[in-house]
Amino acid sequence: MSDLISSIIATFVTIPLIGYIIVFVISKVITKNHRKSVKIAIDVTTLLFVIAVHYFITAIWGLSLFWVILLFMILVAIVFVFVHWRLKHEIVLVKVFKGFWRFNFLCFGLIYLLLLTYGLILRISIAISSS
Repeated sequence: MSDLISSIIATFVTIPLIGYIIVFVISKVITKNHRKSVKIAIDVTTLLFVIAVHYFITAIWGLSLFWVILLFMILVAIVFVFVHWRLKHEIVLVKVFKGFWRFNFLCFGLIYLLLLTYGLILRISIAISSS
């Protein structure tokens, strides 16, 4: 049973788009609202993209840059708080966090796609050169 659960978690971390689709479909059935379902799916799967980027970096280059990922996220949070404060003259943490979290989805989703492409090209070129 624990092997099944760990396999499911590993699949969602490796391929977070599957997690996005599943969360979107479930929330669409529950809420019957497309826009709200997209937001829920983005909010839930952001963490999957962050973890997937970490594991892709580890698999491609063999080193853990998790501290760089956390530092990047902290710097993005600081920028979001500062910009929100400059524009609104007060800090509404819920709005700042939503913007920060969704921006991370965009960043890490893009990084995920770039690393996926780079990793595939790298593995294909290694396979071709070794044969």
